Amino acid sequence: MEIGVLIYLTSGLFLGWSLGANDAANVFGTAVGTRMIKFTTAALICTIFVILGAVISGAGAAHTLSKLGDVNALGGAFVAAFSAAAVVAWLTVLGLPVSTTQAIVGAIIGWNFFTGMATDFTVFKTIIGTWFISPVLTAFFSYFMYKGVMWFLNRQRLHIVRLDAMTRLALLIAGVLGSYSLGANNIANVMGVFIGANPFKDFSFGGLFVFTGLQQLFFVGGIAISVGIYTYGKKVMMTVGDSIAPLTPVGAFVVVIATSLVLFLFASEDLEFFLASLGLPTIPLVPVSSSQAVVGGVIGIAWIKNRRNIKWGVTGRIVVAWIQTPIVSALFSFVMLFIMQNLFGQSVFEKVEFQVSKPVLERHAKKLDVKSLESLVGKTYTTSGSLKAEVDRLLPVAEYKAVLTFVQEARMERLTVDPARFPELGKSGLLSQPQIDSVKALAGKTFDYRWQLVDALTTGSESWRMKEATVLNKPYNKEVKQRLDIVMDLYTAKMK
Repeated sequence: MEIGVLIYLTSGLFLGWSLGANDAANVFGTAVGTRMIKFTTAALICTIFVILGAVISGAGAAHTLSKLGDVNALGGAFVAAFSAAAVVAWLTVLGLPVSTTQAIVGAIIGWNFFTGMATDFTVFKTIIGTWFISPVLTAFFSYFMYKGVMWFLNRQRLHIVRLDAMTRLALLIAGVLGSYSLGANNIANVMGVFIGANPFKDFSFGGLFVFTGLQQLFFVGGIAISVGIYTYGKKVMMTVGDSIAPLTPVGAFVVVIATSLVLFLFASEDLEFFLASLGLPTIPLVPVSSSQAVVGGVIGIAWIKNRRNIKWGVTGRIVVAWIQTPIVSALFSFVMLFIMQNLFGQSVFEKVEFQVSKPVLERHAKKLDVKSLESLVGKTYTTSGSLKAEVDRLLPVAEYKAVLTFVQEARMERLTVDPARFPELGKSGLLSQPQIDSVKALAGKTFDYRWQLVDALTTGSESWRMKEATVLNKPYNKEVKQRLDIVMDLYTAKMK
C-alpha cells in the first residue's frame, strides 16, 4: 500500500472518529442519559455492531451522495472528508448532535463549486427534504408508539423490578439494531469518497470466504468510528439523553426504536421493492440524518408528558447547528481545496473533457430541442458546469433532468478495448460467457463516450441490456450495472 494513499486516508479516519464521537448518541444517548445503561457497556455494544454493520451491509447512502458530485481525485477526496470531519468535530466539542451526512453533503458541494462541476439539485432538494421530514416523522412515531407501549404496560401491571429488567433488555436490543444500522448507513459517508482509490485488495481465507477490498476499507472506517465512541461519545450522549427534555427509561427505548424505524424507511431497498410490488408509493432511498431523527423522537415523547419540560433553548442551538453544518462544511471545503491546490501543489480534480458531437445530439433528440444546440458541436468544455450553463442559455425552458443527463453523456472517455486485458474479464466470476464474448468482439475499437461502449456491448449480447428504470427492475439493473463497472474499470483510468 502506498504511503501517500495512507496519508490521504487519514482524513477518512478523522471523519470516522467524528462520526463515532457524535452519532453514537443517536443509538445509546437516551439509554445512557436515563442511567439505564452504563456508558462503557453502550460503547462496547455500539463498537461491535457498528463494525459489523459497516463490513456486512456497508452500502449506506454512497450511490445517492455520488450523484451530487463525482470527486475524481484523491486530493479532493481527502479535502472533502477532512472538511466534513472538522465541522463535525467542532460541533461535537460543543456537545451538539450534528449530522455527518449534512457535513459530507456540504463538503461535496464545496468541491463542485471549486471545480466548476454541476450539482444535481434534484437530488440535493430530495436530501434536504429528508432533513425536515425525518425529525417530524420520528416525533410522530415516538408520540404514538409511546402511547401504545404505556397502554400495554398499564394493562400488564408489572412489578417495578421486572419492568426495570425488561426495559434494560429492550434498550440493549434497540441499541444493537441501532448500532448495526449506524454502521451500515453511515460508513459510506466516512469512506465513500475513497472507494475509487481503495488501496486494499480482496483477501481469501483458504477458499472459505473472501474479505473484499471494499469490506476492508469499511472495516478500517468502522474502527475509526469505534475510537470516536470511546474517546468523545459520552458528552453528546448526555446532550441527547438528558439536556433536551427529561426521559423515562421506557421513553428512551421508544426514541431508539422510532429512530431506527425512520432510518429503515429511507434506507431499505427491500421495503422499496415490497411497496412497489403492491402497487403502493415508494419512499425515496436518500441519506437521513440519525441525529435529527433522534432529536425529533425525544421531542415527540416530551410533547405527551409535558411540553413545558422541553428545553427549547437547547433545541434551538441544535437546529442552528443543523443549518450551519452544510454551509460551513461547503465553505471550509472550498477554502481547503484552494490551499491544497495552490499552496501544497496537490491535484484536487482530475481534468475531464466535455464535447458535444452529432451522435450526442441524436441521442437526446427526443427530450431536447437539439437544433438549438447545434452551435455547440465541436466545442470543448473542461467542466460540466460550463457546458450546462451554455445549454441553459440556449434552452432556458428545458427540463432540468434532461439537460443534466445530456451534459453527463457529453463527457469524453475515449475508451479503447485492449485485448491484453481480456484475461482479467473472467476473474470476478460475475460475467457470463456471452458477456465476455461481446467484449472480445470489440477488440481494438475506441469509443469517444461511455454510453457508446455500453450500446455496443448491448448489441453483442442482450444480457447487457438494462430494463426500464422502475423500482421493480432495480435489482436486475443493479446487477447489470455491477457487471458493466467491471468492464469500465478495465478500460478507464483509475483515480490517481
